[in-house]
Formats: sequence, structure tokens, C-alpha cells
Amino acid sequence: MQTLIHNVALLAPDGQVLHHADIAIEGAQIRAVGEAPQNWSADNVIDGREMLAAPAFFNAHTHAAMTLERGWAEDLAFERWLNEKIWLAESALEEEDVYWGAALACGEMIRTGTVGFADHYFWMDQTARAVEESGMKALLAWCHFGIGTEHEVGHKSLAETVAFAERWKDAAGGRIRTTMGPHSPYMDPPEVLAQFVTQAHRLGVGIHLHLSESQQQVDHSLDQYGLTPVAHAAALGLFDLPEPALAAHCNVVTPDDLDLLAEKGVWVAHTPKTYQKLAMEMPPLAEMLERGVNVALGTDGPASNSDLNMLDVMRATGLYQKGTQRDPETMPRALLLHLATEAPARALGWGQSGVLAAGHPADLVLFDTTAAHWIPRHDLWAGVVYTAHPGDVAYVWADGQLLYRRGEYLTLDIERIRWEAERRAFRMVGQPMQSMRRYIK
Repeated sequence: MQTLIHNVALLAPDGQVLHHADIAIEGAQIRAVGEAPQNWSADNVIDGREMLAAPAFFNAHTHAAMTLERGWAEDLAFERWLNEKIWLAESALEEEDVYWGAALACGEMIRTGTVGFADHYFWMDQTARAVEESGMKALLAWCHFGIGTEHEVGHKSLAETVAFAERWKDAAGGRIRTTMGPHSPYMDPPEVLAQFVTQAHRLGVGIHLHLSESQQQVDHSLDQYGLTPVAHAAALGLFDLPEPALAAHCNVVTPDDLDLLAEKGVWVAHTPKTYQKLAMEMPPLAEMLERGVNVALGTDGPASNSDLNMLDVMRATGLYQKGTQRDPETMPRALLLHLATEAPARALGWGQSGVLAAGHPADLVLFDTTAAHWIPRHDLWAGVVYTAHPGDVAYVWADGQLLYRRGEYLTLDIERIRWEAERRAFRMVGQPMQSMRRYIK
């Protein structure tokens, strides 16, 4: 399939805006940017007037199927949020629920310009199935607490979670990648984490876990192991795997921790909306970047931050950092876009994505810039970072496949997904469902 986007403005890798440009897509790659190749014919031509082409977003950390718990645990402290609401709902979680919750997440992410995500949850064959059907890309980890098979969700053993990683590795034409999924050093005992390290080396993969989320966790780790959570994870070999580790959060870290994360090439997933909504400590993002830590933005799960909108995460990151540092020049718009596109793509293992250039994967978004909130269009970089709404997303491609076109999902039956997801969500929490028959096609 060959597609030509004609006469479009685009965000170029050098930080400039290229106007009246052509983008030639051939198969899964961008063939040319600027001018279409001579004697090259397209199967499909899209008029790019008053549109802006940008790299598609990647989400560095989420729990996709937790769409089913969106809005169920509001205005609560973290401990109450988790113990009184989330774990209660998840005690009723069934395997097929994960498919519909993940499919709903895929639809939401596509609608907001995201084409890839790192997921950490349960019954991950079902999430993989949703990703495969959606056309998206994903790095998938089956969450394991290491507290005994009888206590794991679905009573799944560590061996079964590893078997998932082996089964789906490089599946869906390479759009699905897998990694090890221990929950965290504060849940998984050292001997269980050591088993994950062994299996990661055997499969040639990395690890995705939660790390150093609170002062309480740091104090506990110091008392039990004499090391901070970051140093404890490093000592166990979690950062010396065939692929880089992906560590969610790192809210409370020391300067030595940051130097260790930078030295080991760990990717830290920064999810600011969750920290703000649950009144958690905000990670030292500016210091992380100054010390050379790899950082990528993510949404976290929709039960804690309410949505999967990377536009909102990018904007919240910039506004929070500018406000708390009292420096309007911090976190410039090009850096914010990088942290939401190229950086998380690299964190997930798609190192060539996040750039609109010839030879790179055709993972891109077209924004319609005609709405009143875009006018006047002085700065299109600022338009994406601080102005764009999800409703401005007009076209979305992943690996050259068109997933979304002006309100139409091309790979998902979104009406069926909405109905199934809501029905199952209400069942999980024991709430009767209102009639939604009108949504069935």
C-alpha cells in the first residue's frame, strides 16, 4: 500500500516546521519527506491542507484493561484507593474482561494519536489479542507479585507468565514485544526477582516493574536490605539484562540512585497525572534529565489518572515543571514532544519511531488545525503541545497501516467494545447496567 499525504505542514526532526510538504508512505515505512519520489505513484492520496503531521505518541507505562475501573475509585488516598476499591474490583476480574478492557484502551489511545504502549497487567494473552487486532504496537508484561501462585490473579505461576512472554515475543509481524513483569521489589521477594533475571537472559528480553514509589518503600528497603529500592534492584541484576529495564515512577530517589539509573541505561516512565491525582510525591524530573537518566512519558492506568491521553500528559508535565521551578523556559515544547514520542518509542524497543524522516517507521498522526483554538497558527509545535485536543486527531498510522480516519476506526468495532467493556465493568463492581442496546450495530 502506497499513500501520499500532499501539501501538509510537518514537525521536522530538526525542530523546524516544513510547510507545503509531501509525505510518501510505502508499506510500513516513510519513503520520502518533503517531495514525493519521481515516478512514484500512490494508491491513496490525502489532501494535507490545513493539517499538521507529527510523530505518533507512545505510552511508556499503563495498565490498559484498567479502563474497566475508570471512575470507580475517586478522591481517595492511595492506600484506600488500592485496598478498598481497586483490589476489590479486580477480585472479580475474569480473563475475557481483560480483552474488552484492553480493546477499549486501544480505541482510546488510537483516538488520541497513540500507536504504541507498554502494558503491565494480568491475563496478557487477552491484551496481546487486542493489540494484534487493533494494529497498534505494544511491549507487554504479565504482572506477577511473587507471593505464591494461590494468591496471584488467576492463580497463574511465574512459569506461566514467562511462557506468555515466550509465546508472544515478536508476534503480530513484530508489533508485539514482550518483557518480564515482576510487580516491584517491595512485593516480589529477591529469590523471585532472581528467577525473572534468569528467564530474561534466556529469552533475550528486559523487565518492566514499579520502582521506588514512596518514602515508605525506600525506608522498608533500607531496613530489610540495607539498600534503596533502586540499588537493591541493581544488585539483583535487574538492570543488566539483554534489553534495558523499564522502571515506572521512581518518585523517591537519591542522587546516587539517579546516577545508577543513568549508568545502567534504565528507562524511567514518568506518569505525572497519577502522582497529582493520588497526591503522591512528584519524581525529580528535572534532576533526572540533568543527570542523564532516560525518561519517557506515560499515562499509568486509567483507574488512577482517568484517561489514556498522551496530549494531556505532555501538557501536564510542562505546566507542572514550569510552575514548580518558577522558570517558564524549563521543559521547552520540543523536549516535551520528544518525551511523548521518540523517547517512549525507544523505551519500548522501537528505536526508529518518533521521527518523521525517510526510512523510519510510518507511525504518524495528522492533526486538523482548523478549529478555533488553533487560530492564529503562530507556532505549530506549541499547537501540538499546548493547544491540540483529541478531537483534532484526523488520521493515525502505525507501521504504515491506517488505523483511524476522521472519526472512523478502521481496525476496531468500537461500538461493540464500548458495550462489552461497560457491561463487564459494572459486573465487576456489582452495579446494575443501564440499557445500552442503542450502541449495538
